[in-house]
Amino acid sequence: MGRLNYYRQALQVLESLNKSHPKYNIGRHLATALDGHDLWGVSDKEVLQALKDYKTELEIDVPHKEDDVEDIIKQGMNLNSLDLYEEE
Repeated sequence: MGRLNYYRQALQVLESLNKSHPKYNIGRHLATALDGHDLWGVSDKEVLQALKDYKTELEIDVPHKEDDVEDIIKQGMNLNSLDLYEEE
């Protein structure tokens, strides 16, 4: 009975992900959540935990505007021009 319970809970998490992120398909959710897992040997309990962890990451991820992302990339490319060890 426990195994079936994990299975149903995993489906509930997937349904919740579909509601909160409708533009992401099920394959994207599963591929991202289970990245690094041996899919042939992963248990229902492990799938459930991976989905819960993935959902938590999505919930705390702060969306950024495209301009913000471009600025961060540009700044990262010019790190050598920053004096990170400047004493005041």
